[in-house]
Amino acid sequence: MSRHNAELAEFLRVMRARVRPEDVGLPAAGHRRTPGLRRQEVAQSAAISVEWYTRLEQGRVGSPGTAVLDALARALRMSESERHHLHLIARGEAPPSRHRPAPVGADLQGLLDGMPLLPAYIVDFRFDVLARNEPAAALFGADFGSGETANVARMLFLVPRIREMQLDWTRIARETVGNLRANLARHRADAPLRALIGDLRHRSEEFSAWWNDHTVQERTHGTKRLRHEVGGDLTIRYTTLATLDNSDQYLIAVTPADAAAEQALRKIVSSRAGALARTARALG
Repeated sequence: MSRHNAELAEFLRVMRARVRPEDVGLPAAGHRRTPGLRRQEVAQSAAISVEWYTRLEQGRVGSPGTAVLDALARALRMSESERHHLHLIARGEAPPSRHRPAPVGADLQGLLDGMPLLPAYIVDFRFDVLARNEPAAALFGADFGSGETANVARMLFLVPRIREMQLDWTRIARETVGNLRANLARHRADAPLRALIGDLRHRSEEFSAWWNDHTVQERTHGTKRLRHEVGGDLTIRYTTLATLDNSDQYLIAVTPADAAAEQALRKIVSSRAGALARTARALG
């Protein structure tokens, strides 16, 4: 038995011994020589033959497929970390991620609100804007995150005001197409994502052409030039930070690329803050 097979076999035996029959809806009564589930119970739950599973636990078969590993992870009530470890020791590669939709948590929202000078916002794998801070509204518009600007990809291709402010529009737009194609590979069954892509292909010739050339790109940081009615032309950096809870939420932060951009951002942010203060006084 190879070391690789031995590690997988031992891990499966330990996981099986940990699960109590009542945890999976089986009666706890009756004599059991060892703790946990029987091999045939695991095999039945995972829809595989007991003979094959027995050989797997004995280290006498090759690497199982990803679908079988996921079935075993469910049968043995593994956590996401344990499922990840199972795939690594069985196949030497991480498993496909499982999307777990969730609202923006208080911690992430607090991080956004705690960035009073830097535009930042949170998107999901569809590029829907889930939350944004006031500096982001100052940079991209008061309606950013709602209506026609509720989705970053859609606003980039379909909202003229946003397109005009992007001085590197072609490069940024192509990056967005590549990111969407990469995201679709991970979320093939997601109907809203497919609907978004279909809508963009129908309404934008550029999007359709770039989609058809099968560009795949996952750019998480870089620089771009913007033209803003208050701050003028400025060069900014953008950085994408991913969450690790399988919610597929990403925080995108904008920082100035130079001293001139820093001054421009301050002017943009302070202008919106002043406008909000005047509105509050008028309403008060």
